[in-house]
Amino acid sequence: MQIRVTKSKQLKPHPQDNELAFGTVFTDHMFNMDYSLEKGWHNPRIEPYGPIQTDPSTMVFHYGQAIFEGLKAFRTKTGEIQLFRPKENFKRFNRSAKAMCIPEFDEALALTALKQLLALEKDWVPKTIGTSLYIRPTIIAMDPFLGVRASHTYRFFIILSPVGAYYKEGFNPVKIWVTKDHVRAVRGGVGHVKTAGNYAASLYAGEEAHRKGFTQVLWLDGVELKYVEEVGSMNIFFVINGELITPMLNGSILSGITRDSVLQLARQWGMQAIERRISIDEVFEAHANGTLTEVFGSGTAAVISPVGLIQYGEKRIEIGNNTVGPVAQKFFNAITDIQYGKTQAPQDWIEKVPVSE
Repeated sequence: MQIRVTKSKQLKPHPQDNELAFGTVFTDHMFNMDYSLEKGWHNPRIEPYGPIQTDPSTMVFHYGQAIFEGLKAFRTKTGEIQLFRPKENFKRFNRSAKAMCIPEFDEALALTALKQLLALEKDWVPKTIGTSLYIRPTIIAMDPFLGVRASHTYRFFIILSPVGAYYKEGFNPVKIWVTKDHVRAVRGGVGHVKTAGNYAASLYAGEEAHRKGFTQVLWLDGVELKYVEEVGSMNIFFVINGELITPMLNGSILSGITRDSVLQLARQWGMQAIERRISIDEVFEAHANGTLTEVFGSGTAAVISPVGLIQYGEKRIEIGNNTVGPVAQKFFNAITDIQYGKTQAPQDWIEKVPVSE
């Protein structure tokens, strides 16, 4: 399919790199593509950023059939633009589509469309280390129909946003709160899917965490409320007895691209990297006996986020004197150096964006 391009006649001013927050400013253009039973995925196009016209009965509003992804474009020291593992994002996007009864799409076409969009919006990619252009591919159900079934029509769109640090703390330890009263997902549900409803389900506990002075919620399993799963916007890692431990993927945990990158790098470096069940009690016991040396999260938005404090009920532990540990620092440096083109990436991790002057 040919991707039609319509350029905006009125371009927006670009914010300065030092003014960037996260997800508040959007570029001049977006990608759109439609689906119907008769035509399949069709009409791929790049056009001016703007509202999507929907009927009040549009199914996404009522039944939550919506999926999305998150990845970033980076500007290297030589001025090139590159993507970090985008093929993995589109693979996961299609897995989400299948789980939510949304028709799967051509991943190669999606990547080509993204590169064309980025080439058009190249001046929106910020230049400062620590900034990037955030990319949000999304698919939503578009049928104007009130009835519980899968939609027959969909809209696939990609929007772009220049961003700075995700957490106000930047690359400094965050505080996380372990909830005993709320559940995000259970095995057999859609906890492993990047779907809008998962994030809606996390909001109440997230707000409670913020009121208590914490940055994020650490979720436990939805059956026994015993085993660590993930943090609101990232997967979680523990360094215990020199081993790197992260909860295994069990159907209720999102398979993070950065999580996988950490595990691959750890094994290349000869670290003992283990995916298994780990209880919150084990974490607190490891802290008590001195074997828990670091905790950090991983995710597209923050890359690596050190955790300096965890509260569980009345128990509170401080990790590593609330400072950035050497393991978290090593992963942060390694991944960001790859993303910004400072070091050679493992095979297939980087996709260059061809940009003509």
